[in-house]
Amino acid sequence: MRIERDIIEAFKQWKDAPGRKPILLKGARQIGKTWAMETFGKECFDYCVKFDFDRQVELKSVFQTTKSPDRLVKELTLYCEQPIVAGKTLIIFDEIQECEEALNSLKYFCEDAPEYHIIAAGSLLGVAVKKRKMTVPVGKVKVMKMFPVTFKEFLRVSDPKTFEYIDALDEIRHLPGIILNKLRTEYRRYQVSGGMPEAIVALLDDKGVGEVESTLQDILDLYELDFAKYADPREIPRIHAIWHSLPAQLSKENRKFVWKVIKSGARSKDYEDALMWLEDAGIIYRVYNISKPGMPLSAYQQTNAFKVYACDCGLLRRLAHLPATVVVDPIANYTEFKGAMAENSVLQSIMPLLDDCIPCYWTSAETAEVEYIIQLGEEIVPIEVKAEGSISGNSLSEYNRRYNPKYRIRFSMLNLQFNGGLLSSPSPLAGWLNKLFTLLG
Repeated sequence: MRIERDIIEAFKQWKDAPGRKPILLKGARQIGKTWAMETFGKECFDYCVKFDFDRQVELKSVFQTTKSPDRLVKELTLYCEQPIVAGKTLIIFDEIQECEEALNSLKYFCEDAPEYHIIAAGSLLGVAVKKRKMTVPVGKVKVMKMFPVTFKEFLRVSDPKTFEYIDALDEIRHLPGIILNKLRTEYRRYQVSGGMPEAIVALLDDKGVGEVESTLQDILDLYELDFAKYADPREIPRIHAIWHSLPAQLSKENRKFVWKVIKSGARSKDYEDALMWLEDAGIIYRVYNISKPGMPLSAYQQTNAFKVYACDCGLLRRLAHLPATVVVDPIANYTEFKGAMAENSVLQSIMPLLDDCIPCYWTSAETAEVEYIIQLGEEIVPIEVKAEGSISGNSLSEYNRRYNPKYRIRFSMLNLQFNGGLLSSPSPLAGWLNKLFTLLG
């Protein structure tokens, strides 16, 4: 089972771009970074060579003796079976956080040998850089972020015909009932597996829910080991506590992250470093509240009011011990957490579309709350998320009354339509948000 990843298309555009710089690929553990790099190398180059600084510790000595790209290439050829030919070979530096000299070498490849194609990646790269006070060659690398598999990528392999129909939409109109029902079914299956490739393969290869659960639990266990391996010892229990508080944080009707949910008496100053560790690891997103929807959104963030979501809805579901059978049942009543799953799934779909900008959220002094506020082009757009077909509530109406935005978006399980500035869309189409927005004219 092969899952086509959209980032490979981004790699292809980079390959022939003028002024190309080495790529520094960031992303959470187990999302398929190494697979994507190797697949791109095999499909788009004559040769592909990978150097793993975790497994091949002897490589470090190569970078400790010289900064010259020509000399580095000559010595690296001794560690691989394929030739390194400029323009014909993709060079992969994997687990680059294990060798700061290799990370710094990207600067010299950029300046002195741009003819070489290099992609570097590492597990918990952001964490390692901060912990070891490593120098990143800012301005000399192209930083790319990779995310868990999106529902759009999932649908492309789980139901190709439905994917092709949605991908070919050229106007905002009601979807045929059969298409809408298939979208709902596949979306719920996606919420079971989440975006971890190994879990998706287990699901789509019909290995059974037990195998999916086991795979997700293995990844959660790996994350726990990462806490112990890469975090400061005093922060480990705090990171663990924050991570395990996520289901409770999202299930409650809190309008921001509440420290005491972690532990009675917990204070922000004691847990802020642990929260930042999880952010740097790429396994949570922090969504800030804004005082008003102005441009740029970052100027109106309230840093003391935010919500925290998981990078992957499948991991969140497993972390919460929510059975897969409940998720796939459209009439299952798991109330608040169903809303949390809906919000997390939509966020997971739109994150790769936002050019490194995490959405914000808005609340009024009364009871209104709009889940996400994003910037699309020159428009500030509010996004409301509903778990199923119930669209009761006045939050989006209150926002509209106050700020009169040109466009509003509501994701739910209802059909696609546009009326009076409100785009109502099935949640599974969140990954097509940019296209839908373009179709609005």
